[in-house]
Amino acid sequence: MLHKKLRQTGNSWGLVIPKAFLESVNINPVLDEISLEIEGDTIKLKKYREEKDR
Repeated sequence: MLHKKLRQTGNSWGLVIPKAFLESVNINPVLDEISLEIEGDTIKLKKYREEKDR
């Protein structure tokens, strides 16, 4: 577990994610997008994968 503080960026808030965390879930911060999801009091962040038409 890692304890971090949020940083104000304009009217929003940001979070600096360590490179090792991103590498462990195979997210390239230059090429990949992420999706955010709220579940109760938890924010889930994961690599964005576009859903294919079936």
